[in-house]
Amino acid sequence: MNAPLKAVGSQGKVESKLEATMRDIGRAAREAARALALAPAAQKNRALAAMAKAIHGSAAAILAANREDLAEAKSAGATAAFLDRLTLDAARIEAMADGLDVIRKLKDPVGTVLASWRRPNGMRIERVRVPLGVVGVIYESRPNVTADAGALCLKAGNAAILRGGSDGFRSAGAIHAALTAGLVEAGLPAAAISLVPSRDRAAVGMMLAGLDGALDVIVPRGGKNLVARVQMEARVPVFAHLEGVCHVYVDGKAKLPMAKSIVLNAKMRRTGVCGAAETLLVDRAAAKMLKPLIAMLIEAGCEIRGDAAVRAVDSRVKPASEVDWSTEYLDAIITAGVVDGVDAAITHIERYGSHHTDAIVTEDKTAAEKFLREVDSAIVLHNASTQFADGGEFGFGAEIGIATGRLHARGPVGVEQLTSFKYRIRGSGQTRP
Repeated sequence: MNAPLKAVGSQGKVESKLEATMRDIGRAAREAARALALAPAAQKNRALAAMAKAIHGSAAAILAANREDLAEAKSAGATAAFLDRLTLDAARIEAMADGLDVIRKLKDPVGTVLASWRRPNGMRIERVRVPLGVVGVIYESRPNVTADAGALCLKAGNAAILRGGSDGFRSAGAIHAALTAGLVEAGLPAAAISLVPSRDRAAVGMMLAGLDGALDVIVPRGGKNLVARVQMEARVPVFAHLEGVCHVYVDGKAKLPMAKSIVLNAKMRRTGVCGAAETLLVDRAAAKMLKPLIAMLIEAGCEIRGDAAVRAVDSRVKPASEVDWSTEYLDAIITAGVVDGVDAAITHIERYGSHHTDAIVTEDKTAAEKFLREVDSAIVLHNASTQFADGGEFGFGAEIGIATGRLHARGPVGVEQLTSFKYRIRGSGQTRP
């Protein structure tokens, strides 16, 4: 029997089937990006409406696929937090479809004139929003990212190449089928949102290499190991955060009922999201609040790892190690400590935090403004839960991820952050002397 033939790539090397598939996906996405960049807002909105309708209509198929993914993950010994991120139910599917509708209703950023001015020589210059091109999204666990990322890229005029985790492979495939149906119904190319049809990890390496120039930017959404690999190996720009070591600081001028509500929500609403609080800091001047805050968390099922002052108020608290202060648990565990005022809290956050999301609870406006001004994080909050670190909560409809870098995008990466700009210059025959 003859061996199966392999494709020959543009550089003359023999390609595997996966390499050929990825090359084709990249080429098709690049072509789709050119069409999307010129697509009118109304056509993109028709696609988003059709995609939302298709997700509703495909709910049974999506849930069936998700049940298979969950069964496989459970048999592999996945943690409760991991299973929560992977799980889809009727409410989460409804939220996915609603998210598409919110994105559809957003103003189309493409073509927006950001600034304009006239030069002394009569030339008129405009800075105008344009799509980035082709966005690669590499994600784990959360199948809903398939819809969020695809829709946000589409609204901003970008093609998307999505590579979901092997754990949610079936769920992502079912969601992607609904997105494709919506694109086709609106007359847009199906390659506008592509899903890598393989669990092979080699596909990730191919995306990090840029798919022969097809990819313009990569957004990783997942655990520390995935993000670290992307940041280390990517040959194209990356929007990412490595970890979400988020803090809640309860100031001496905080009100206990508000502090309890915010701390409980920030830690326990969903422990596996990047905006979940991982460290609780309490002002020494708020010592009376410490015991009820710690008791509340323990009663809610949260393990506390604390410093000497925290352990002194509750014997159930375990000692905190140096590593704990900079750990993203993504679980029902929190590190807690006592600090001497807002300056000490800011110093602690700068030393141990990850520049993601940090909150202060206080009635002291001066302390609040100092915290908001001096904490160098992508998102800082006053009297609100860190779990608002979400593009949907910012009014972005959804987010493709949260970036903690300082270039181009920071915080939730929504529609506007998925655009760049170009300059349009209108003259009347000017030449440069």
